[in-house]
Amino acid sequence: MELRTLGRSGYQVSEIGLGCWQLGNDFGPLEDGLAQSILETAVQNNINFLDTADVYGGGLSESRIGQWLKGQDEPPLVVTKVGRDGALFPDGYSKDKVRTNLQASAKRLGVESLDLAQLHCVPTDVLKAGDLLAWMEDFQQEGLIKHFGASVEMLDEAQFCCTHPKLTSVQIIFNLFRQDAIEALLPLAAKNNIGVIVRLPLASGLLSGKMTASQTFSDGDHRNYNKDGAAFHVGETFNGIPYEQGIALTQEVKKLLPKGMTLQQASLRWILDQPQVSTIIAGASKIEQVQLNAAASRQEPLSPELHQALADFYKVNVRQHIRGGI
Repeated sequence: MELRTLGRSGYQVSEIGLGCWQLGNDFGPLEDGLAQSILETAVQNNINFLDTADVYGGGLSESRIGQWLKGQDEPPLVVTKVGRDGALFPDGYSKDKVRTNLQASAKRLGVESLDLAQLHCVPTDVLKAGDLLAWMEDFQQEGLIKHFGASVEMLDEAQFCCTHPKLTSVQIIFNLFRQDAIEALLPLAAKNNIGVIVRLPLASGLLSGKMTASQTFSDGDHRNYNKDGAAFHVGETFNGIPYEQGIALTQEVKKLLPKGMTLQQASLRWILDQPQVSTIIAGASKIEQVQLNAAASRQEPLSPELHQALADFYKVNVRQHIRGGI
């Protein structure tokens, strides 16, 4: 597993991290034993970066990680997020309430100070007002958090965050079916020494290449209840692309890949070929998925010709189908 530097924090993080949304049972029930096995498999594959949030399962994801951490001699870096809890979102933000939420996250994770805390897709007007970022800087000075960043929905929000002098990281949706950050954000982040954390690298599983048009999802899976943005931002589910359209696009993009290369392999390697990216938080609800994701770090870079073909495919065939903005 190759390591990269996470912005001004100096943290050396694995190119492939583990997204822990699924540990909150938000994709359907996940047994405690399997949750622990997924975490154990991650570190066995040299993954040292875990991403969670206080709202994943109402704190269940953090609690499971915290319980597992008790048995780790060399614990990985655990980052969490704050700002989507019902006591805060969308218009109940106060410094005391944000502090309370961060303290609760630290307690569930079993730490005194959070390694990295990120604002969690807070409303654009709240983010750009600047109070939240100022509070995070204060919490850093107090020792509650060591570093802070922001997870955002839109590229203009990420660009705004990159102007803050103490920001460590921005977390964005970035994948083969959402490529605009290459020009709009990555150079700015690198210039300002801000790490880039990539979420939804496989577009909610679309880019695994294994989904079919007839596939169904459980009632508790956001790929069911949020496929059209009914519960939260539509871009968080299938990249904002209508499911049936997404399936059709994956069948077409597979034709561009060399023989023997899967869409999952190409999708993760394509992201890693962007040098400004610090880490990819790839979710996994099976041990085998953790192993497959980690293997992307060992792959050879994609050819320049394939990169150009994938860029052209996105501009001509994909971009117009993304709902909710970019």
